[in-house]
Amino acid sequence: MDFAIRPYVPTDLPDLYKICLLTGDSGADASQLYRDPDLLGHFYAAPYAVHEPDLTFVLTDEEGGCGYVLGCRDSHEFAGWMEAEWLPPLRLKYPLLPADPTSKDAAMIRLIHKGYTPSRWADLYPAHLHIDLLPRAQGRGLGRKLMEVFLGGLREKGAGGVHLGVGRRNAGAVAFYERVGFVRLQEFPWGYEYGLRL
Repeated sequence: MDFAIRPYVPTDLPDLYKICLLTGDSGADASQLYRDPDLLGHFYAAPYAVHEPDLTFVLTDEEGGCGYVLGCRDSHEFAGWMEAEWLPPLRLKYPLLPADPTSKDAAMIRLIHKGYTPSRWADLYPAHLHIDLLPRAQGRGLGRKLMEVFLGGLREKGAGGVHLGVGRRNAGAVAFYERVGFVRLQEFPWGYEYGLRL
């Protein structure tokens, strides 16, 4: 199987949504958990590609997109853009108080209305990222290659550091981030926050 990493192009957007959903349950397929398959991608994938396409990289094989790494150079600036540009149309599309307030859909809708809040570590580690690979692309060293490409892009843009969050149940991702040099900054009930100085 031949894999390639390339810069994002707008026609990749549906693949980003799909990959985000298929890895959205702590690395496992979340498609059975959401009635609306786009909710996760609306918050965790698409805004990055739209806002900073030059920091979005797609992993492909003969079947199409099978992974990505994406993020932003400045989390505070990203938060401002989300609030001004990205979230208002989504809040109109997804009003609060859905029929089932305990569903995964309802939780994501509440997050869309709450907005993106930068990490307390964003001053020291201003960039942040999300990286997801479908099972067929895992265990081949491709995550490390994607990370190297993304970190190289951040260095070119002068970012001094990058952070990320990972769920406690996603043991594979936790081990991966530590292998590629991220340091654990803080522990939460839901998981961990990691940082890397560049």
